[in-house]
Amino acid sequence: MAKTSPTEFVKQVQTEARKIVWPSRRETIMTGVMVMIMTTLLGVFFFGIDSIFDFIVNSLLRLSQRG
Repeated sequence: MAKTSPTEFVKQVQTEARKIVWPSRRETIMTGVMVMIMTTLLGVFFFGIDSIFDFIVNSLLRLSQRG
């Protein structure tokens, strides 16, 4: 593998950095809003699943204590 001098490396990094396309303010806000919505939906979903499993486990434990 060919070795690159530090100067050449810096030039390559600068060249690649110029190719970066940053999102617009609107895109950033929309992405943030979508993340918040998905996080909320997933939180509600997992809370529901956890509640169902909690109910099942507690029901089974109550059944085992009756016997």
